[in-house]
Amino acid sequence: MLQRTNGQKVFAVFNTIGLVLLSIIFILPVWHVAMGSISDPLKVSATSGLILTPLGEPTMGGYKLVMQNNSILVSYLNTFIYVLGSTSIGLVLNILAAYVLSRKNLMFKGIIVFIVMFTMIFNGGLIPTYILVRNLGMLDTRWAIILPGCVTAYNIIIMRTSFSQIPDELYEAARIDGAGNFRILWQIVVPVSKAIIAVIVLFYAIQQWNAWFNASIYLTKRELFPLQLTLREIVLLSSENSIVAEADGQDVEIYRPLIKYATIMVSVIPMMVIYPFVQKYFVTGVMIGSVKG
Repeated sequence: MLQRTNGQKVFAVFNTIGLVLLSIIFILPVWHVAMGSISDPLKVSATSGLILTPLGEPTMGGYKLVMQNNSILVSYLNTFIYVLGSTSIGLVLNILAAYVLSRKNLMFKGIIVFIVMFTMIFNGGLIPTYILVRNLGMLDTRWAIILPGCVTAYNIIIMRTSFSQIPDELYEAARIDGAGNFRILWQIVVPVSKAIIAVIVLFYAIQQWNAWFNASIYLTKRELFPLQLTLREIVLLSSENSIVAEADGQDVEIYRPLIKYATIMVSVIPMMVIYPFVQKYFVTGVMIGSVKG
């Protein structure tokens, strides 16, 4: 075992302190909201500082009000539909594009890769994109949320780099056995690329789960709103009155902070639950895709 120098020991100490402080900074807001969501509404309304422990008797009243609200339940379902649709379609398109760009014998490969990377810096902008979505007849439809974000140059480049590192011997052996491109892709490339695929799935899922801007532009029907857009209305536009109204005789002002906290927690819990199951692939996949191919 190599003996660490004094400089390395000092760096390790400061590195540890820095990471601990960053962890606290990242965790503290979530903890504050989580504790506030189960606190007594009267005490939450009277508190302006951080909430590190439940105030008063812990209660699930805020969650009950939120989950009883039909608009939030519909938004929850819509978000799952958008996440599943965008992730599945985007993953298939991403794999196909990355596989083609990873082949050394692709004609005009350099030009095509340049065009793909060019879109990472310059794009059509908001107005041309809106006009395109409108002319395709996708306004006020689920496709307006699912399709525009299905293909991203960043994800294609990461997956292409990962595919490029697969040994050529695997491709040659498959071709000797008579396999075509589609069989090589789905039976060889995809199975050995589970780590990077898991990372791309996570990227797509988180991006779509947290998305609200496109929905605010392309959708006017409330029955199509995703969860984040409904959350935005509750937190920023104070539209939680309709939720509290379902609790007969309750004071809107008292329950307003509690509902905000509970709604935020309802929106972040699914990603917090899913992430630990794909975390083991995350570091490996990102490192594989980050090496220049």
